[in-house]
Amino acid sequence: MIPRGGNDVPLVVGLTGGIGSGKSAVADAFAALGAEVTDTDRLAHAVTAPGEPGHAGVVRAFGTAYVLPDGKLDRAKLRECVFADAAARALLEGILHPLIRAAAAREVAAWTSPYGLLVVPLLFERGGHKGLVQRVLVVDCPEDVQLQRVMARSGLTEAAVRAIMAAQLPRAQRLARADDVLDNGGPIEAIAPQVAALDRRYRVLAAAAAMDSSRL
Repeated sequence: MIPRGGNDVPLVVGLTGGIGSGKSAVADAFAALGAEVTDTDRLAHAVTAPGEPGHAGVVRAFGTAYVLPDGKLDRAKLRECVFADAAARALLEGILHPLIRAAAAREVAAWTSPYGLLVVPLLFERGGHKGLVQRVLVVDCPEDVQLQRVMARSGLTEAAVRAIMAAQLPRAQRLARADDVLDNGGPIEAIAPQVAALDRRYRVLAAAAAMDSSRL
């Protein structure tokens, strides 16, 4: 736990799930109920913006061929490279993950709500945020639904999407390690009632944790 003004950080729920499972929609639904949300994908973009340490580190490691004319990283080209080469992926993660973890820790330390969500797509696979997370929520849907959603929104080929899915933990293993599961295999309208129920649960858990902490 990270100290904040003499008190413990609120309950931190790690939100994860396979690509196309709908993590962003679920996080938005929690935010609408007043929960704090720290999204590591957003932080990844922030630390790799031109002038930031992540940008410089990537350019040093991969070269200027991965920089667009406007100075931003060519994320599509970089993604294609690292998914085809495990060593390149490890190199990229070694550059960016420490920066993302530090940025996430700073945001979590500034939370003011009773609980919040730390959105980490590869929470189980990389494990770098375990020290911040007390509970894990997995957003789940069938793999064929993941495939259809990602192809529709990104224009990636089926082979490209399957390559991304293959780099993530298998669905059964992800579910086995979850504390809570939100079923997002159906229409988007099914998200809100599940989020409302989880929001109530997390507020109760956060209150209980705060009471236990005050007794120490």
